[in-house]
Amino acid sequence: MSRVHDALRRAEQTGALAPGVVEPRASGRPAAAAAAIETQPPLKGLLEQIRTIPFNPSPDALVIDALNPHEAPTEEFRTLRTRLNHMQSLQPIHTTVVTSPSPAEGKSFAATNLALAEAQLAGNLTLLCDFDFRRPIVHNLFQCDRSPGITDYLQGKVQLHEAIRKVGDTNLYIMPAGEAVINPLELLNLKEVKQMLDGLPSIFNWVILDSPPLLFAADANLLSTLCHGTILVVRIGSTTIDSITRAMQSLCQNNVLGIVVNGARRGELYSKYTYYHSYYSPKDEKELDEVDGEPAAAE
Repeated sequence: MSRVHDALRRAEQTGALAPGVVEPRASGRPAAAAAAIETQPPLKGLLEQIRTIPFNPSPDALVIDALNPHEAPTEEFRTLRTRLNHMQSLQPIHTTVVTSPSPAEGKSFAATNLALAEAQLAGNLTLLCDFDFRRPIVHNLFQCDRSPGITDYLQGKVQLHEAIRKVGDTNLYIMPAGEAVINPLELLNLKEVKQMLDGLPSIFNWVILDSPPLLFAADANLLSTLCHGTILVVRIGSTTIDSITRAMQSLCQNNVLGIVVNGARRGELYSKYTYYHSYYSPKDEKELDEVDGEPAAAE
């Protein structure tokens, strides 16, 4: 755990807001499984059948703004994007789980903004999937219907294209959680989940999964075994070393791509970015409100 300790210590000393993936590691996905991804038949005609919804995020969503690329959170997510894309150039990484040890540490905030950052690149089709069936939030962030979604598709109620939405004229696609179910873990154990996650990379360059916290449900542990990598989100001043230790022990450590440290002070970031972008005028320093239980990016 020395790497985790060092990462948190450096984040607190520098005040660098994650997203900043630290200590990236090689994916533990077996070579045979990675090769199987490449041989999956393409899902022909899927994109043409997906309906488009307006890009109309909730005012409280705290999503990054492509029109303000020099705002501190946007810069940090672009840095995270660059690191992940570099890792992808070295090995076949296309599906990743974004999770946290406990609730209210910023996993949905990180997953959503990482997906938006990836989708800003030309031709970089990105799919954000809400696999937190217990407490879904993606549909609220983008102000769309929760159903049909993933659970509806897994139960055979809709076809795959009906569970996905294209967001405006962007490269971002979202798959909401779907209708509420009483047995989320049993649903995730269906073979259709693996088949779907193995097939989607034939269309999307990145498939990003928002999952429940590791220490409160087994869902994220299961999903991490089905994906190429896992990103762990922790929050300065909230996440304890003990919870990080237990979360890491619950995962296959070779599958952990890195750690996103959330919750640095906005003032520290603004002073840094103002130095490089003199025309940028910082907003007020008040703490951003939490979004449906998810923490703000900064204080």
